[in-house]
Amino acid sequence: MGNQSDENAEIIKRAYKAFNEADIHVLNELLDDNSSWHSPGRNPFAGDYFGKEAVFALFGHYGSDTGGNFYVDLKHLLKCDHDKVVGVQHITAMRKGKKLDVWSCNYFKVKNGKITEGREYIYDLYAWDEFWS
Repeated sequence: MGNQSDENAEIIKRAYKAFNEADIHVLNELLDDNSSWHSPGRNPFAGDYFGKEAVFALFGHYGSDTGGNFYVDLKHLLKCDHDKVVGVQHITAMRKGKKLDVWSCNYFKVKNGKITEGREYIYDLYAWDEFWS
């Protein structure tokens, strides 16, 4: 049996894959019912989302507002301690003639095999806000 950090990292890897494939069934399995998500900035999607349905709605906007071309390329996964994982990623998308090309990281908390919290940290927040505005 692997350690908890390794198991949590595998959960996050599965979540990235499911997100990029819009696999709602796997995401539903991996997200806790009471999960929360924070999206930064001053754009229409910035803010805190509470509950699985609210988090799914945000993810749905990322997909639908870009015609399905929002893509998160996971570059590194850092296992912090028993319940925290950080993903370093490159995000690309097109929307209304605008191109998104930013680096970011997501901080995750995992408890009992479920993602309970996610927080996005965008390196170029101005570009992120401009893309969604």
